[in-house]
Amino acid sequence: MRDTTITAGTAPVVLLEKRDRAFWITINRPDKRNAISKEVVAGIREGYRQAHADPEVRVIVLTAAGDKAFCAGGDLQPGAAFTFDHSRPNADYADLLRDAQNATLPSIARVNGVCMAGGFGLLCMTDMAIAADHVQFGLPEVKIGLFPMQVLSVLNGVAPRRKVREWCITGEPFDAAEAKESGLLNYVVPAAELDTRTQWLIDRLAGKSPTAIRRGKYAMRAMDAMSFDESIAYTESQIALMAMTEDAREGLASFNEKRKPVWTGR
Repeated sequence: MRDTTITAGTAPVVLLEKRDRAFWITINRPDKRNAISKEVVAGIREGYRQAHADPEVRVIVLTAAGDKAFCAGGDLQPGAAFTFDHSRPNADYADLLRDAQNATLPSIARVNGVCMAGGFGLLCMTDMAIAADHVQFGLPEVKIGLFPMQVLSVLNGVAPRRKVREWCITGEPFDAAEAKESGLLNYVVPAAELDTRTQWLIDRLAGKSPTAIRRGKYAMRAMDAMSFDESIAYTESQIALMAMTEDAREGLASFNEKRKPVWTGR
């Protein structure tokens, strides 16, 4: 087990920990409702970097400390909110979303509490999500004269168009049942079962071919911007390449020999 931290001053704001084959990224600002700061963004990005650099890691889990908030959005304290360096074309939060979209490890959001605004973007940037049944969700930016601009880049395509517009334009919160019905969540469970269900999903992912998942996620990302004709031609070549990998040969051999596969990730 490895445990590292990303700090702001002396306080750890992001905890990075390898647990068996899962890499856990935990926002650690429960007193601030796990609000996003520059340090939090840097910590999550570092977690993604470390996870992808470790060949033993099979899945990333993104969560937060405590049971009140997963992430209440950007830190709105004076001096912390919406400070931009206009000489830079990229914003830190946008770069985080880019990192997540280009990731080749599968990711799970373990949503343990309130998920609002920028926290909504953290939820949508993962591949799968599990939430406790008491969690409230929302995009309240219009209430302070803003709009969830960057969140839309990962929210569009996850939830139905009319729901997205309702959430963004009204700014009103909604519950976990609506979030699941709208496609934001894979599972909703009682808070006491959140860890058990998260581990269940980790185990389902960790036992599969890392090569197949890695190449599959890469292909899904590429296909997002393709027409059907482009995507079907692209996948014709991709399936041929996948068949040449060690994991594909091992998968076929293990099936025929009626044994559990031993993945090399190659």
